[in-house]
Amino acid sequence: MASLENRVCVITGANQGIGKGIARRFAAAGAKLALCARNDEKLQRVAEEFRAGGVEVLAQAVDVAVENQVDRFFDAVQEKYGRVDVLVNNAGAFDGGRVDLLPLAAWDNVIGSCLTGAFLCSRRAFAMMKDQGGGRILNIGSISAQRPRENSAAYSAAKFGVWGLTQATALDGRPFGIVCSCLHPGNTLVERRQDSGQQSDAEPMMSVESIAEVAHTMVTLPADVNFLEAIVLPTAQAYLGRG
Repeated sequence: MASLENRVCVITGANQGIGKGIARRFAAAGAKLALCARNDEKLQRVAEEFRAGGVEVLAQAVDVAVENQVDRFFDAVQEKYGRVDVLVNNAGAFDGGRVDLLPLAAWDNVIGSCLTGAFLCSRRAFAMMKDQGGGRILNIGSISAQRPRENSAAYSAAKFGVWGLTQATALDGRPFGIVCSCLHPGNTLVERRQDSGQQSDAEPMMSVESIAEVAHTMVTLPADVNFLEAIVLPTAQAYLGRG
């Protein structure tokens, strides 16, 4: 496993699912963690789990769509660690519905969590990375950024935006040694799907650990190499030609 020894890794939406899985993988590689999520009770349980294993962790409740909460979090990261080596923009939300029936509040929640949050966190991390001579930003997109399904206007629009933000950030970061990439997961067996029973032969799932392994690979490449985009999905999942 490639080392992240003493590297400061910020992960949003880290109290469950893909975010928690990535945090676990990074911790196993030696990283120092800065974790945030909206649900503080779940987040603190996760943080204590990592601390019990000897991992250094900062954990703070944050709604990444709210500017002053993001700023307070990164101020705390700066105070505790003094740097950010890796940012994983994983926080997100899904709220579906046909376009003509989609409430603005649902749209705002998804766009805010997935896209505005990625921008606000990237802005703060970018400024810190620029001053320290570089770093990596990994945005968690979705295959919905490329082939949307019905009733997913907000989520698909947000993830298309995340892919655009990734490319813009990679360009802006190039002179400063800041590398930005995007990981597009397919069906992943997170807690939400387990709790709702969203598993069937028609919808194959992959493990959170599979996504975390790819994320780890993407952020531990040589500094002069960018794994710009990755699409990771179950072999049997309908993707090309999906409806």
